[in-house]
Amino acid sequence: MFEDLPEHLDDLYRFALAISRDPDLAGDLVHDTVVRAIERRDQFRDEASLGAWLRRILHNLAIDRVRRSSKEVVVEEVEEKWLDDSYTVDPVVVAERAQIREELEDALVRVPFNYRTAVVLHDVEDWKVREIAELQGISLPAAKQRLRRGRMMLVDALAEGRERRMMLKEVPMRCWDARKHVSDYLDGVLDRETALMVESHLEACPTCPPLYAALVDAHTGLAGHRDPDSVIPQDIRSRIMALG
Repeated sequence: MFEDLPEHLDDLYRFALAISRDPDLAGDLVHDTVVRAIERRDQFRDEASLGAWLRRILHNLAIDRVRRSSKEVVVEEVEEKWLDDSYTVDPVVVAERAQIREELEDALVRVPFNYRTAVVLHDVEDWKVREIAELQGISLPAAKQRLRRGRMMLVDALAEGRERRMMLKEVPMRCWDARKHVSDYLDGVLDRETALMVESHLEACPTCPPLYAALVDAHTGLAGHRDPDSVIPQDIRSRIMALG
C-alpha cells in the first residue's frame, strides 16, 4: 500500500495549503506527514483509505504547530457579539473585500485554525460536514458549530479589515510580509532593499514593533544562556557522520 504514497503527494499538498494558507508551511507539513506515516506504518489499516489517513496525520501536525506558535482566541466571544441585536456590519464592505484574494487571505488567517479549516474545507473544497467531523475527531453537531462560528469570525474579520487597512494605509509592506522577513532582518541577512522596507514598516506600523521587540528580547535571552561546555557527545557525532 505504501508504494502508492507518491500518488497522494499533490492532493496532500493541496489539502495542506487549503488549511494553512501558507505555501512554505504546507510544504513542511507534507514532508513531516510522510515522515510520520513511515514511522507509524504499522498503525495503518488496509480497510482505511490511505489518503484519509495521511490527511488526518497532516491535520494533527498542523494543530500541533498552531498550539506551539499561537494562542487561540476565545471563540465563544463571536457568538456573544452576534447575539447582540444591535451588532451589525456593512455588507457592502464585506462583499467587496471577499472578492479580493489578498483581503480574503488576510481575513482568513485571523480566524482560529480549527474554525478556518472547517470553513475552507466546506466552502472552498466542498467537503461535507460529516467528513470534517471525522477529520477533526469531533461529533457532527460540534463540526456544524465550528463551521457556523468560523463563518461568523470570517465576516467579522472582513468587516474590521476596512478600519485595519485605513490604519495601515501609509505603512510600507503588509504586516505578514514584514513579519516573514523579520527573523532574517534580526540576523542581518536581508538584502538592503528589503531591510529598508522592513525598517520603514516597523517605524510606521502600530502592531508590529512590539512583536519585533519581543523577538529581540527572546533572541538576546537565549544567547545569554549559551553553555560553552555543551558539545555534542562524540558517539552521537560519529553516528551522524557515518550517515554520510
